[in-house]
Amino acid sequence: MEFTAGGRLEIRITPSDVGKRVSVRRVERGSRDAPSFTDTVGVLTSWNAGVVTITRKTGESVRIAESALVAGKIVPAAPARRRGPAASFEELARVCARAWPPLESEPLGDWTLRAAAGFTRRANSVLPLGDPGTPLGDALARVTSWYAERGLPAYVQAATGAEGAQELLCAELEDRGWVREVSAEVRTGALAPLADVDDRVHAIAGEVRLTRAPDEEWLARYGRVRDPDVARRVLTAGPSVWFAALPGRAIGRLVVDGRWAGFAAVEVASEHRRRGLAKAVMAALAERALEEGASAAWLQVETDNAAARALYEALGFSVHHSYHHYRRVAA
Repeated sequence: MEFTAGGRLEIRITPSDVGKRVSVRRVERGSRDAPSFTDTVGVLTSWNAGVVTITRKTGESVRIAESALVAGKIVPAAPARRRGPAASFEELARVCARAWPPLESEPLGDWTLRAAAGFTRRANSVLPLGDPGTPLGDALARVTSWYAERGLPAYVQAATGAEGAQELLCAELEDRGWVREVSAEVRTGALAPLADVDDRVHAIAGEVRLTRAPDEEWLARYGRVRDPDVARRVLTAGPSVWFAALPGRAIGRLVVDGRWAGFAAVEVASEHRRRGLAKAVMAALAERALEEGASAAWLQVETDNAAARALYEALGFSVHHSYHHYRRVAA
């Protein structure tokens, strides 16, 4: 990482660069050791009272004393993507939202308040794409009251790590006491390779049953259902939804939306894991998505699910951006 000009380290950022993607180097001095340096890359989200805050693409906020900075510069808004289909943050965020539609929604400026009786945070959180049309404090007060009226906790879903994402909003939420509860990656990849599997997996994929609605066994395997009626209404909504099942062994869900095929709820019974069943379920769903004209794939995976992240990485999915659910904590 090059910070020098004529062989000298330089700090080429100022408080006026808040909102831009930057790279900084800070010095860390120990009592006995020689000085060491740490580099941080992310969006500059604040520079106040001698403290610089940078939000990394993962959503992590790093606070650095201004006095510890030895170098800094503005860097391109987003790194070049080397694989996976091209998509803007807003396009993909809206595609993902349509795959988990609420039962009730209300606009707040460009924001969308969403509720579905508590089934999935995605369908029970604010989607803040744009300007709420009112000062942030007033907008968050309206969010809090809207969810309280429905007996639900107030959540805001905000994203980091892509050009046009919401690092500044994430920092504002944290400053106002909202707590980041869950983080997940949105990954994208080519669709066709998912259907191109070896003979063994292809044979298993041939056993996959595809339906337009989940049955009781599918819902039981999914395991996040308190009210089956609410779950079915959310899960079956969307542009073109399919449910996959290998009875007694594995399930999956697919939402086809134009060129996009969204994969979700890929669950394999513990006693049947490491046998290629997840790949087989995704292969069967991918074949159906290709038949419907899709060409690109996406999925969401929580950041603490190491096994699933490794599987999706092996299948060619790369991280497009991360999203986080911030919860309003009562004072």
